[in-house]
Amino acid sequence: MASEVKDKVVAIIAEQAVLDVADVKPEATLESLGIDSLGLVESIFAIEEAFDITVPFNANEPDQNAEFDISTVGSIVAAVESLVAEQKG
Repeated sequence: MASEVKDKVVAIIAEQAVLDVADVKPEATLESLGIDSLGLVESIFAIEEAFDITVPFNANEPDQNAEFDISTVGSIVAAVESLVAEQKG
């Protein structure tokens, strides 16, 4: 399941950044991929829809929310994996 989550999150981010999936590396920041605040919101909505999860409201303030870290692609994948696991209980 983890690989499926990672692949889907990376695909969503790649689509938002208009990049090839291979160009989206775990250590990349959204800023380095050219994703602005509007792109972040659109990415979050797409992730919520794809996984049927709810991302915490203040996800764009990582220092305020340890649950959903958006500092890198890898941290986003880890946060989504955590939310999906919580949902499955």
